Amino acid sequence: QVQLVESGGGLVHAGGSLRLSCAASGSTRTILTIDWYRQAPGEQRERVARITKGDSIDYTDSVRGRFTISRGNDKNTVYLQMNSLKPEDTAVYYCAAITLRGTLWGPGTQVTVSS
Repeated sequence: QVQLVESGGGLVHAGGSLRLSCAASGSTRTILTIDWYRQAPGEQRERVARITKGDSIDYTDSVRGRFTISRGNDKNTVYLQMNSLKPEDTAVYYCAAITLRGTLWGPGTQVTVSS
């Protein structure tokens, strides 16, 4: 089984930056893809970034050019560097691991961007 824990959320002014971390533990060799999702109040959860086992990367249009997903040297930590943050980026951010046995989620971390 894989366990995920996000960290790095907080309160930041518009235009600021945050770096989120997603630490994976357990059967990490079964992870195929790590996604970052976010969910704002009253909204559907949306995927904002993806990094595959082969390090292919993709972003949703609203964050492309502002957010960067990357993998740590230990390969079991995935980061989401978020720059030029906007109030509409306010949400709970989750990392999700697509594994050979299904999709697993972390508990999430709150990001609040004030105007």
